[in-house]
Amino acid sequence: MVLLLGDFQPLAAIATTPTGAQKLQPLCQSTGATLWVPESLSDVVETRAIASAKVYRGSLKDHLATLWNTHRGFVFCLASGAVVRLIAPLLQDKSSDPAVVVVDENSQFVISLCSGHQGGADRLAQAIALTIGATPVLTGASAGLGLPAVDMLGVPFGWNRGEGDWTGVSAAMARGERVQVIQEAGSPLWQGHLPENNPFDFGFPEYLASQSEMVESNQEPDNLNASQARIWISPTQRRFSSESKLPKVQWHPRVLWVGIGCERGTSKALIETAIGQVFEKNHLAQEAIAGIATIDIKADEVGLVELCRDRHLPLRTFPADILRSVSVPTPSAVVEAEVGTPSVAEAAAIHAASVGAEGIAPLKVVKQVFKLEGQPGAVTVAIAQSEQEYTGRTGCLLLVGTGPGKLDQMTPAAQTAVSGADAIIGYSLYIDLISPLLRPGQIVEALPITQERQRAERAIELANWGLTVAVVSSGDCGIYGMAGLVMEELQVKGWDGKTPGVQVFPGITALQAAASRVGAPLMHDFCAISLSDLLTPWEVIEKRLTAAAQADFVTALYNPRSQTRTQQIAIAQTIFLQYRDRHTPVAIVKSAYREDEQITLITLEKLLDTPIDMLTTVLIGNSSTRTHADWMITPRGYLGFDAGFDAKIR
Repeated sequence: MVLLLGDFQPLAAIATTPTGAQKLQPLCQSTGATLWVPESLSDVVETRAIASAKVYRGSLKDHLATLWNTHRGFVFCLASGAVVRLIAPLLQDKSSDPAVVVVDENSQFVISLCSGHQGGADRLAQAIALTIGATPVLTGASAGLGLPAVDMLGVPFGWNRGEGDWTGVSAAMARGERVQVIQEAGSPLWQGHLPENNPFDFGFPEYLASQSEMVESNQEPDNLNASQARIWISPTQRRFSSESKLPKVQWHPRVLWVGIGCERGTSKALIETAIGQVFEKNHLAQEAIAGIATIDIKADEVGLVELCRDRHLPLRTFPADILRSVSVPTPSAVVEAEVGTPSVAEAAAIHAASVGAEGIAPLKVVKQVFKLEGQPGAVTVAIAQSEQEYTGRTGCLLLVGTGPGKLDQMTPAAQTAVSGADAIIGYSLYIDLISPLLRPGQIVEALPITQERQRAERAIELANWGLTVAVVSSGDCGIYGMAGLVMEELQVKGWDGKTPGVQVFPGITALQAAASRVGAPLMHDFCAISLSDLLTPWEVIEKRLTAAAQADFVTALYNPRSQTRTQQIAIAQTIFLQYRDRHTPVAIVKSAYREDEQITLITLEKLLDTPIDMLTTVLIGNSSTRTHADWMITPRGYLGFDAGFDAKIR
């Protein structure tokens, strides 16, 4: 849970009553939040052993002011009106204010009170609600429309918000008006995961016809079409007229790689000035910078290092032989004689923008040389545009077991993982079962049941790009689920064990679910065997069936029969009849805990009389398993070993 809420750390929880403190304590333990209580509750904290609680002295208003600028989220167990009055003097701007969430003392509701979108209070409220079994209260218009908020649209992809009337565009969406989207760069992946009746209009011939003219003038007209608002997604820096009545905003995907060549000792100020002038001259947004690229001998150049540190930009360096292989428009013999390659700025920009791409990235701005009077050094700047944006995020794979199918059989942590992920990947049936957990703006990709490897590869691809990806499996993801396949694929790809991050969320597996529906058949030693020979040779499966039958294990059979694989279950029955009594109890459970659940208690000799398919789990008892009043029981031995069981084991 702490990993999933990393965006909100440090997180503070505040309670002013004993009940509120008790309600927030388990939440703090699972989220890593610090619980604050007033001095008047110090005795209560000690006597009730409320772990990790901290006591503040003085007024809550003053204490909150000391925490406000250092915390990214606040959870109050307090009246909403009181919280509003407390935070009102501290609020500055929705782009910088922390998330504020209120939980009522009965833990029935979790209210996203402030910074729902950009601060993430909506996500925090949803995560807390799933954890404590409450109802999240989200009042933003986009939540009701089933749409991603316009000011959060590009966040998963690392886009930066540019200038514009964000409130005006959001209001147009809330009114259900048409919104024109002109996307010149960045991933269009989000476009394919919108509800059918969304307000967006994509791509217009009249825009395309006049594109070059608009870019040249660095302005854009209002009359592109009849839309009531417009969203630009582009590395271009556009100027919006203050006289325009059409609300517009601009997102800047980080697709521009800035190649830098410089003399030793060039200052950060000169490098910054050079970049700024090049971007302004070419109508480019500095928010679209993906990173800085140069030759490897400049990896310790102080001015470059300071620039990247202060702007949180990656610095990519390449050896001369790599840069020498890049074709550039303005090579220099002087530069080649000095550093071993005819180009540094242009070649580095092109190569950095081409990493991972199918082709060679285009050079958007040829090299420009800058010097400032009175300052030492010189800078060469070139810019190339990559096909895929740099997200600036470390991706994560959340391997989630969804349990039998009903949401109330799924762990709160697993539900939070699904709800908080940028992308969800899984078999379509499993995704349908967890659809109430999905939120607007998520990328949801359902692949057929036979494409497990493709699911794993796609999840790793998105995580390597920087997204948080939930890979869902029914039951437990580590038992015949996707966890093993994803880990195998990571190993094959040379994974270092750290990036992308991996977290596994266990679930109630099929044998547990089936057993719970028929009683207590797994009270003694048991095993699970899959009858699918797609990945395991049938000869190996037969050996395991024989060993399990001989050893008197209670045995759960997964994947017992498919449309094309019908004989394996019959062979399994034959093997068990060689070592078990024909009256041995057998449970046949189909779709446990789902609406179409079917449960049959039968004997081993009658096993094939009941319809069995891929949604069925078969439980074969051991020699002491018995049935009683439509329940299946395997004695553990507390009341003495069954005589028949003891004799057979000897």
